[in-house]
Amino acid sequence: MTFDRSVAAAFMAGHARILDRRRFDLLWGDGDAGGVLAALDAYRNPGGGYGWGLEPDLRSPESQPGAALHAFEVFGEIAPDISPRAAELCDWLASVTLPDGGLPFALPLTVPAATAPWWSGAPQDVSSLQITSVSAAAAYRVAAHDPAVAAHPWLARATDYCLRAIEELSDPHAYVLSFAVRFLDAVYEIRPEAARLLERLGGHFPAEGVLPVAGGAEGEVLRPLDVAPYPDRPARALFSPEVIAADLDRLAAGQRDDGGWSVDYARISPAGALEWRGVATVGAVDVLRRNGRI
Repeated sequence: MTFDRSVAAAFMAGHARILDRRRFDLLWGDGDAGGVLAALDAYRNPGGGYGWGLEPDLRSPESQPGAALHAFEVFGEIAPDISPRAAELCDWLASVTLPDGGLPFALPLTVPAATAPWWSGAPQDVSSLQITSVSAAAAYRVAAHDPAVAAHPWLARATDYCLRAIEELSDPHAYVLSFAVRFLDAVYEIRPEAARLLERLGGHFPAEGVLPVAGGAEGEVLRPLDVAPYPDRPARALFSPEVIAADLDRLAAGQRDDGGWSVDYARISPAGALEWRGVATVGAVDVLRRNGRI
């Protein structure tokens, strides 16, 4: 179907979280940063981290590294507005960072119900490039307009860890590869080794840019726009213009009859499955707008 904003808005009203409804309105200039931040605060814990299902497949209330990505996404979306919560999140991340500068994949769960198995039982004493790189990449988008995040010691430590870990990558999982690319794209202008590492990681992508997700849901893949969603960024050079154009066609055609987009990864809980559709719809609209398709 051709993109229909009114149907998408109706989908968000009937299916999405308040946070994602606020984000959707902000995309169109109908909302405001204060409303988005108020909705995000519902997921915040007193220590400055986020939990409570902000990561839809991680329902436990305590703060988790996996939720930091989603919080940073919001802090990036409200630009040029700044929230002190972003630097406070960096403070919390610093408090759970391991000695080598990386974040554990997950911390112990107080409520394991309705949470994906990959979050439960993760080792707390081993750094995860997957979580650290994607969180740092999102933090750099905030740092572009928030000096407190840009200068935060956590981000510097995470950056050094990610660059060391990426140097050692040989046969990365699809998500690790994707998030490492997004991280290198974010630090491309400030870390000279990023260009060399990005070129090396580009060799892991097939010509069509589609990466099967080992151990994922049946048919689950990562596509070029999952890896390089932003035009005029270095990561785009990993894919031909024809591959990007075809993926934009695919994404634009992904709007369902009910107005929303879906995801192809595992559905863990009824709430999480529905919430992911709201997240995916905001993400699809954002990418299509940035790339001049709507």
